[in-house]
Amino acid sequence: MEQTARYYATGHRKNATAKVWLTPGEGKITINGRPMTDYFGRKTLEMLVQQPFEAVDAVGKYDVMADAVGGGIVGQAGALRHGIAKALLQISAETRPVLRKLGFLTRDPRVKERKKYGRKRARRGFQFSKR
Repeated sequence: MEQTARYYATGHRKNATAKVWLTPGEGKITINGRPMTDYFGRKTLEMLVQQPFEAVDAVGKYDVMADAVGGGIVGQAGALRHGIAKALLQISAETRPVLRKLGFLTRDPRVKERKKYGRKRARRGFQFSKR
């Protein structure tokens, strides 16, 4: 029995994390056991996930199996894009300049700021009334 190549990477965005496995195939993307179209339900998020493949001309060459946890669906889509880009690097290191230039390898560090004491949220103070 022949072992097919599997490439693994993790992607992060906001509070979302995506574990991504790439295998040579026909371009099926499965997230948490569901097809991408069912999981996201938005064309914009599906396009976001496909971006790394389009950048390196690998559309339809790899199947993606991913586990996405944390955050919301937009954060998970960003984490998936990050993970796919990192996995594509393992396949071919020559794709690094293209992926780097488009910003797919950079982890988006923006996370919700913690709530401070004496305030309603991170920066929002309580309503003030003079009288």
